[in-house]
Order: sequence, then structure tokens, then C-alpha cells
Amino acid sequence: MNNLNKICPICQCKLSAGYHPWHLLCKTCGYEMADLPQVINSHVAHQLIDEESREAALRATRMLNFNELLKCIKLLKPQGARLLDVGCAHGWFLDMARNYYQVLGLEPDKSIFESVSHQGLPIRNGYFPNALYLDERFDIVVFNDVFEHIQNIKETLLSCHNHLNTDGLLVLNLPSSNGLFYKWSKIFNKFGFSQFFERMWQKDLPSPHLHYFNLYNLVKFLESNGFDVKFKGRLSTLQFSGLYSRVSYAGRMNGMAQIFIYICLILVLPILRVFPSDIIYVVSVRK
Repeated sequence: MNNLNKICPICQCKLSAGYHPWHLLCKTCGYEMADLPQVINSHVAHQLIDEESREAALRATRMLNFNELLKCIKLLKPQGARLLDVGCAHGWFLDMARNYYQVLGLEPDKSIFESVSHQGLPIRNGYFPNALYLDERFDIVVFNDVFEHIQNIKETLLSCHNHLNTDGLLVLNLPSSNGLFYKWSKIFNKFGFSQFFERMWQKDLPSPHLHYFNLYNLVKFLESNGFDVKFKGRLSTLQFSGLYSRVSYAGRMNGMAQIFIYICLILVLPILRVFPSDIIYVVSVRK
């Protein structure tokens, strides 16, 4: 990675070398980025994931968080508004949101799209904004655990502007660099145990994380790109349901490492709420 031309998209300071050749960070605002390949529709990359285990691992936490996001959205937008779910995956948020809104989902992963297309949900296979018509407009655009995977985030915000109606909402739900587990992964990495840190970035998986924000720099980034933040906060990181599947669905860690991490999580799960969450959200309005 060539560090000389890498500038922080939030504060325009020069990015510094991080913990690995693919990792960079901003010492001014705390933003972090990764130079990792996106291979969403690669058959080889998909073999690294047990998709059924992944679905079981994520469902309980995601459903809880989606309910919280919908509460915020309903305070700002009436029923019947048009909602776009970018990277809708298994369609869980779409299925909940269609009880209140006119919904459309975009999913670039062909295998996931095909597995959920029979559910009767309005889903298109493709990327944002290419899968949309030029004149399509929405009242709400949602990125649930998606924004951190997108290469050019400034262009994405511009596209959100172009496809949002006046006073339209942009909803982001994504990992936090201030989260407890992410900070632990950095500590382990310093002592030579890099697997946890790489897992937090989803390195070598079909769609790795390319960005890590915290609430401070995420709000600053949105406000400097034409959005007015209305709600922000933390979301649940883990639930007992599906916890072991969450640890083990990607097969890069050996069995002993998986069991060790699982036991550690069981021990700390009851007190996680007093520590910074690894998932944050922001609900903003198009200026």
C-alpha cells in the first residue's frame, strides 16, 4: 500500500501506517481504513464461510438492533414512505420495515440474493447506486452493516443525496473503532495474536471491512457531506443466542482458538452494557 497519497476522508490529514501493511489510521480523528480486496461473488471466498451458521449467528442481534432503528425512523418518517435497504442480505430488515413502509432491497451477492428471492420481498441483485434507475427517489436509505464495506464512501454519500427526496433520511449502522472487542483485538495484535484483529476487519472473507469509524468522526463526516444528524447511539453487539456460531462461522481460526474466544465472550457478556459498544448507529437528514 502506498501511504504517500492516502488522505483521511474526514479531516484531510495524512494517514499513518497501521498494524499491518494493509491497515492505515488517522492519528487526528481516529478514522481507520484497510486496503483489502472485495470478492463478493467469488466462489473460492464463499467457501470460507458457513452461510447457514452465519445466519444463525447474526439473526438474534440483528433483529434486536433493527427494532431500535425502526423506532428512530418512525419518529421522523410517517408510514407509507419509500425505504431502500442497501445490501439487504437475508431480507430481515426489509421484512420488518415493510409493515410500515414501501420497501426495496439491493443485494450484490448473487448466492444470497438467489437464496432469499423466493420470500416474496422486493429485492434486486446489484450494487448501489448502479442497480437503481436514475430517477428513483426514496424517503429513507438504510445501510445496515454495509457502509463500512464500500470503497468510495464520499461518492456513496453523493449518490444518497441524488436518490433521497427532500428531508430524506440516511440511516447507518456499523462497527465502531471505540468498541470493547475492537480495542481488545488491537491489544492481542500487539502481542502477536493477529487473528482476532483480522477477524474484526473480516480479512480474506468475500466482503471485508474497509473502514472503521467512531461516533465522533462519523458524525463529522456526514455533516461535512450534506447531512444533519438527528439520532446517534450504540446498538447491541452480542446475544447468547447464536454466540458460538458467531465465533466459528468463518473457518480461519482453529478449534481451540474458537473455544477460547467463546468462553471469554460468555464470561463478559453479562457486563458488556457498561462498556463501549462495537456497533453504533446514526440517523441523519439530507440537508
